[in-house]
Amino acid sequence: MTDTQNSDTLPDRLSTNPKSPHYDEALLQRGIGIRFDGQEKTNVEEYCISEGWIRVAVGKTLDRKGNPLTIKLTGKVEPFFEKKA
Repeated sequence: MTDTQNSDTLPDRLSTNPKSPHYDEALLQRGIGIRFDGQEKTNVEEYCISEGWIRVAVGKTLDRKGNPLTIKLTGKVEPFFEKKA
């Protein structure tokens, strides 16, 4: 178990892409929810609290490498755990 898995604090930046340096499988398995500008988002690929942005998938469109095409939205980012440990 990692320290982030035991604590109730979330990292400043987290990604769902296994190739990203901000990917944390154990933390993602706990279930992370994102509230962006007061609305819950379910299609967030990556977030950064300090910089105030999220990356969301654009429909089912894929880039040339087969990854979901994303756009960056700026605003207030509030991550939370969907389930308790």
